[in-house]
Amino acid sequence: MKIVLATLHAKYIHASLALPCLAASVRDVKGIVTAIHEFTVNEQPQHILERLLDEVPDLVAFSCYIWNVEQSLKIADDLKKLLPSTVIVAGGPEVSHDAEELLRKNPAVDCVIRGEGEQTWSELVDLLAKGLPAGEALESVSAGITWQSAGGTQAAPARRTVRELDSLPSPFSLGLVDMSKPLVYYETSRGCPFSCAFCLSSLEKGVRSFSMDRIRSDLSYLMEHKAKVVKLVDRTFNYDAERADEIWNFILSQNSTCCFHFEIAAGLLTESNLATLKHVPVDRFRFEIGIQATGKETLHRVNRTSSVDRLLDKVRRLRDETNVTLHLDLVAGLPGEDLPGFLVSLQRLFELHPHYIQVEPLKVLKGSPMVGIAKEEGYAYSSSPPYKILKTPQLSFHDIAHIEEIARLLDIYHNSGRFASALQAVEEFSQLSIFFSEMARFMKHGKQERNLSLRSAFEIFASFIDLFLSPAGRETVTDALCYDFCMADYPVSGKLPSFFEICGNAASHPSDRGAVERFVKNMQIPPGSRIRTFNHAFSRDYRTFPARTSNPIHLTFFYVSRPGKGLKVEAHCL
Repeated sequence: MKIVLATLHAKYIHASLALPCLAASVRDVKGIVTAIHEFTVNEQPQHILERLLDEVPDLVAFSCYIWNVEQSLKIADDLKKLLPSTVIVAGGPEVSHDAEELLRKNPAVDCVIRGEGEQTWSELVDLLAKGLPAGEALESVSAGITWQSAGGTQAAPARRTVRELDSLPSPFSLGLVDMSKPLVYYETSRGCPFSCAFCLSSLEKGVRSFSMDRIRSDLSYLMEHKAKVVKLVDRTFNYDAERADEIWNFILSQNSTCCFHFEIAAGLLTESNLATLKHVPVDRFRFEIGIQATGKETLHRVNRTSSVDRLLDKVRRLRDETNVTLHLDLVAGLPGEDLPGFLVSLQRLFELHPHYIQVEPLKVLKGSPMVGIAKEEGYAYSSSPPYKILKTPQLSFHDIAHIEEIARLLDIYHNSGRFASALQAVEEFSQLSIFFSEMARFMKHGKQERNLSLRSAFEIFASFIDLFLSPAGRETVTDALCYDFCMADYPVSGKLPSFFEICGNAASHPSDRGAVERFVKNMQIPPGSRIRTFNHAFSRDYRTFPARTSNPIHLTFFYVSRPGKGLKVEAHCL
């Protein structure tokens, strides 16, 4: 029997964890051959359909999420018309709720696996492999399934979650995970200790963990196979502080260059955790921390009861005392939060100086407690994935669009890291939350292009500060903006951005060529590299954070480029 496990990722760099886990769960079933196919939502449906048809499958399962469910169901419908005897299964968080309604609307899908899938999938595959007709096999699955029958949709009881996670075979040790992808997903636990109303993890009480032996084995595999980035999908990795320390110390002891991404609750960090994290090298750990909002009443209404001040203080310590890269999340549209309230939350995050700030409008996910809150309070939200809010009692549709534009500008100007000095200078004259809010209005009224080139992004920034800041502020911020541009791209003499004129004259070559040549010899530049230099005077030294408010400094920028290796920029005072 030929089995195909398929999914559509949002981006090519993503890799599936669910499909290898399902494949591992049926490794001992005789008479089957399993193929895993990972596509993206940007691929042509015709191409995906051709790949699936080439397998001539007896059984196809689609892993469904909010970003791919509609396309997956369309492909399933076409596949069923071409291979009517093929059994088609849908699973994943997006189909686990309202499974009967999904089957009524999508007759091409024979069944839905609800919730945790390994045991249900193993049972179904075993029945089919033994030669049972599809209808009889579906009726014989003991739990965790909803299926089509001649008499309409039928539902088996819910399946209990797996208590001993080590009983599930590792897809890594079995070699089922695509290690060629830039990003590999991994889990050490399932469940979450919190009950946030907007999250599907709130539906499961408690946390289950794999054993430390299993975790060490999987992590060793990932590091030995030189995974570039490992993103742990644990909902709250540090729910147990001692366990977190043990895993972090194990990773650090392996002297690996692999980067690990953890989703943590900063408020749960202990002094021991912080002491461990002080030993993390640069670019080794990334922490994603869901702040979501800072209004106490808003957080209370969605069952987030931990102290905001304690959480933010731990984030501040992470930034000040460790090399961990910090990614902070906000959700716009939670109960009781209006636009000014959102900007207050955003400002509190800016004051922590994280590396990334992600802002997203609330999604009212099927099955989450937020559905009841939204109904009670009169939320309007899209009825199709990703179920984004359209308006709330406190936010109009235009408010939400304004917040989304702020989020877009955050990606361009804050999260890219290309404007760090300029934004630091802006903070001397304005709160960054107000700066970005007003810039969002500027972008809307100016009808600016959506896809900005690097140079255009700098020019627009300069145009906005001309309107937003006083003359003294413009001069200070523009000086920093010139530095940021020099660090981002090579400034071509005679074609400098217009804002360089505010900073005074810039020479395209340093005056002391001998000093430059001596410096280049000490840079250990790879053969075949092209080296260019640019010279400029600044009112401050922006190479440190925060920038020193000392005497003006004269910097020489070295631009080293090599085919296929990008551009490397260094700034030095010769």
